[in-house]
Amino acid sequence: MTRPVSRRIGLALAGGGPLGAIYEIGALCALEEAFTGADFTRLDGYVGVSAGGFIAAGLANGISPRQLCTSFILNDGPAADVIHPGLFAQPAWREYARRLAMLPALVAHAAWDYAFERRSLLTALERLGRALPSGLFCHDALERQLALMLSAPGRSNDFRQVARPLVIVATDLDSGQSAPFGRPGFEHVPISRAVAASAALPGLFPPVAIDGRHYVDGALKKTLHARVLLDLDMDLVLCLNPLVPFESGHLGRHATPTARAGQRIPRLADGGLPVVLSQTFRTLIHSRLELGLRGYEATHPDTGIVLFEPDQRDPEMFLANTFGYSQRRAMAEHAYQQTRADLRARRAELAPRLARHGIRLDDAALDDETRRLIPPRRRPRPAATKTAQVMRRLDQVLDDLEQRLACAA
Repeated sequence: MTRPVSRRIGLALAGGGPLGAIYEIGALCALEEAFTGADFTRLDGYVGVSAGGFIAAGLANGISPRQLCTSFILNDGPAADVIHPGLFAQPAWREYARRLAMLPALVAHAAWDYAFERRSLLTALERLGRALPSGLFCHDALERQLALMLSAPGRSNDFRQVARPLVIVATDLDSGQSAPFGRPGFEHVPISRAVAASAALPGLFPPVAIDGRHYVDGALKKTLHARVLLDLDMDLVLCLNPLVPFESGHLGRHATPTARAGQRIPRLADGGLPVVLSQTFRTLIHSRLELGLRGYEATHPDTGIVLFEPDQRDPEMFLANTFGYSQRRAMAEHAYQQTRADLRARRAELAPRLARHGIRLDDAALDDETRRLIPPRRRPRPAATKTAQVMRRLDQVLDDLEQRLACAA
């Protein structure tokens, strides 16, 4: 007897800062081309964490991976859809001002504790820690732009109006519990606000206040939160995770000629504190991911779970700045090509697993070596080059000034 095709397909997207979003967009574009029978804007459920929340919100609103690439990577298309790099680096002026206003009273209390309460100097100075900002950057401008994007015709910034289940996970700072925005009890929060909360990495962005509670990055609790989709009875869950630990001393099977020529990393300790911390962070979140996936397989043995992530021996993905944006075109292309190569390498394994859920691998698309995600830049005419550069720079300055003024208002 032929096994019936089970078609309920969900997508779980982990975080990873701007670089994570760039990887996921490149990878999704590759998957969209290779998967026949799967429309990534019409899946049966989406869950996103941090940067993955932004992408999940776009897909659930009918914005295709290629359209996300145009707006986020190429900064092209309708003004409402363009996500400028400056939106991620707006100083949190209001947070700075609020904390600075607290400083005189804190100094007075610290002096009183030291002089009259006989507290130690270190204990008295601990009060001054409250004057430190809870985050460096303001998320308001990014939130406003996302709300504008989701308010275009045919889209919605309201979880209750989106045609397919969408869940954006943040962490309640005061309880440490996960907050599944979009699920009952959390569905009234605007999607743009939920994305801002889910992406509020402590130390970089202040906690986001919602209904008297404060929320931060959803990855503090779990890496993927794929159980949200499992509880919605999905038959297949596609998972994307951008951050993996690096396997030092080796080059991945998909490494570029540049990597092969000079980007070997024989000992991570030689990279100093940033490299050590990056490897530590990636190892922690990836070990948690692996543990979660094993648990999902045990509790939901009939659900197919397929994970896509960078090659752990790929130095280009490891050495890229996690919060960088300037190299977005190259990294998106790299993620696109790396995912295509991964699909070719796993073709024999993936084809039957995906076929059970109505998805067929497009061999012609996978084997077409001429395919690219990012079109090559056209060289402008010499006479117009300098003028074009000046106009682009002026446009960038005006955009940054407008965002700073809006954030400080």
